[in-house]
Amino acid sequence: MIPRLRRGVRLTYDHTRDLQVLLYPEGVLVPNATATAILQRCDGTTTVAELVVALGKVYEGVDEQHIVAVLTRLADRQVVEWL
Repeated sequence: MIPRLRRGVRLTYDHTRDLQVLLYPEGVLVPNATATAILQRCDGTTTVAELVVALGKVYEGVDEQHIVAVLTRLADRQVVEWL
């Protein structure tokens, strides 16, 4: 499974709010730190397994099921798609 941001969606830094935001045509989402770390690596070429390895190098206790759950919730909101 390869996740990526849907067309028209982008993760960017909002200087006014001093945090990362996910911009999409219908609005703005403010992802938590975990979701931001995952979304920063959703480039359309990195598999979930590769995300787990990359995040495991930075954070302890990375769980593939948790990453899939986060991405699934974001896909339900139409900001992430699976390739």
